[in-house]
Amino acid sequence: MHRRITISVLTAVACLSVASPAVAASPPVSDPHIVAHFDFASGQTPESLALEPDGSVDESFAYANQIARVSPKGKVSVLAQLPFSPNTTCAYGGGAGTALGLDRDSKGTLYAALCTGNADLQGIWRITPDGKQTRLAALSPAGFPNGVALDRRQKYLYVADSLLSTVWRVSVADGSVKAWVTGPELAPDGFLGANGIKVHAGAVYVSDTQHGTFLRIPIQPDGSAGSIQTVASGLNRIDDFAFTGPEPGADAVAALNFANQVVVIHPDGSNKVVLTAADGLSNPSSIAIRNRTLYVNDSAYGTQTDPNLLLACLTH
Repeated sequence: MHRRITISVLTAVACLSVASPAVAASPPVSDPHIVAHFDFASGQTPESLALEPDGSVDESFAYANQIARVSPKGKVSVLAQLPFSPNTTCAYGGGAGTALGLDRDSKGTLYAALCTGNADLQGIWRITPDGKQTRLAALSPAGFPNGVALDRRQKYLYVADSLLSTVWRVSVADGSVKAWVTGPELAPDGFLGANGIKVHAGAVYVSDTQHGTFLRIPIQPDGSAGSIQTVASGLNRIDDFAFTGPEPGADAVAALNFANQVVVIHPDGSNKVVLTAADGLSNPSSIAIRNRTLYVNDSAYGTQTDPNLLLACLTH
């Protein structure tokens, strides 16, 4: 376990009807500011995030292989140290343990993807509010389980595997795993394929980092996957994303990791850059939205400078 560090007080963005001036942000985003700076040397590279009702933010620190919480008073505390493999490494990146996608259910249980290359450890781990951690589901040690999205209605987790061109479906009830959909649209092609994932308006949306595409996969009435549809393309090294609202025509806000940009993706596939490195981005890796507040994790994988949590205001 790494030492606890103190950071600036984490407060929600006051999203007023009139947007505040910003350094470089473009509408509909305003007032970007960093609320938490993490320690790259300690492996605090924030990969994924989940929001708590009290304003805290749960984080997966990839290199430290930890699940942590940033409190509203600015404390970083470790909730779970996920296991490292004694004799294998993750198929991408070579780490003995890498914490990746993260989601939270309504009771406060967290679900985290772990990559170790070890068949006894790799998969989806469940962390209960009392701190108990157990492996819910085993996933192929040849894969890279990246984004995780909980379908609260159907009680499934969808997992984007960046190396195996697959979206896995995991039963929350018993941990059973099904290859829900596979296809060349999800392929890595030498880098990382399927990456970010969300359940939205009757479909599973996936980003493919290698191809720079934003994909929609309908959930059929029987729960099976429909045909993979390309919503948008030309998104340089797209990572995670979130939707601005629950309606089918909502925009998505996406992180372009290597480009140090955050973009808004419209339903017609067009996109607009709304945040850049000038706003404090440092390899943005994940996005969350609550009401009119935008949360952006900056992993600093490539820059190796200032992994952080950035908040901004959405003006629509």
